[in-house]
Amino acid sequence: MKKPPTLRQLQCLLEISRTLHFGEAARNCGLAQPSLSAQLQALESALGVRLVDRSRSGVVMTAVGREVAERARTIWQEIGQIVEFAETYRDGVAGTVRLGAKPTLGPYLLPKVVAHLHREYPSLRLYIRDAMPLDLEHELREGVHDIILAQLPVSGDDLVVRRLFREKLYVAVAADDPFAGRESIDPSELRGRAVLGMRSGFHLHDRIRTLCEEHGAQLLREYEGTSLDALRQMVGMGMGVTFLPALYVQSEVAGRSDVVAIPLSGTPITRSIGLVWHERSSQAEIFETITSTVRATVAANFTGILLE
Repeated sequence: MKKPPTLRQLQCLLEISRTLHFGEAARNCGLAQPSLSAQLQALESALGVRLVDRSRSGVVMTAVGREVAERARTIWQEIGQIVEFAETYRDGVAGTVRLGAKPTLGPYLLPKVVAHLHREYPSLRLYIRDAMPLDLEHELREGVHDIILAQLPVSGDDLVVRRLFREKLYVAVAADDPFAGRESIDPSELRGRAVLGMRSGFHLHDRIRTLCEEHGAQLLREYEGTSLDALRQMVGMGMGVTFLPALYVQSEVAGRSDVVAIPLSGTPITRSIGLVWHERSSQAEIFETITSTVRATVAANFTGILLE
């Protein structure tokens, strides 16, 4: 090889492979289109292979080009980790963290956590993205997220798992339901009751299904919620009862006139929540700080939580 590829050349190739459009790729790289073409030509010359073909329909990556772009993406991610590591070393808790979270958890917990982090670490930026629970681990491995807030268990030899807390589940009933005035409900009393659950793809779907099987309740498969709000609204209309997690109950149910959340008697029924990240992440110290902050925030602001 006469001259090794430069990072600038790899960046240009990545943008071309992502956009399949020379003009858009050039704008994203802050270059004029002829300069982008020159960068690509220099990269192809250095590697001795053709990476991109132009056709009437647009830009087409060659088979070699797709493979080189994929490897370049890994290199670019490593460069980003080097920059983040340097920021952390220089400024302490700083930089940008991409946090993936369950939509049945993040909206009710993270606002208070983010407020705390912003007060204590103003140089830290938290980019939060909701994702389907079953997608979170996959997207963490693919580099979409730096860290995820997820229901446990999540396993992997290359992952760090920090248990945060166990969240109690409450029985939610309509305000005119015979259970509405109760202090607590024994799970055995749910036998034969119609229960609304989340649709498949949410861990809460599996948890509610298991509870119904254990206690003889009837899971209504034709009426599955796409969100906790949807479940609450169907319960309020008397379509059935459901199980709602403590953070949601405190945020969205307490004080309402249409739905009542009642604790279960006996051993609490819970779901376990934790933070997960790659073992080799350069931001591990920041993630430990976020872990401590979440635990402190939960202890200070929420009930129905059992700290791990």
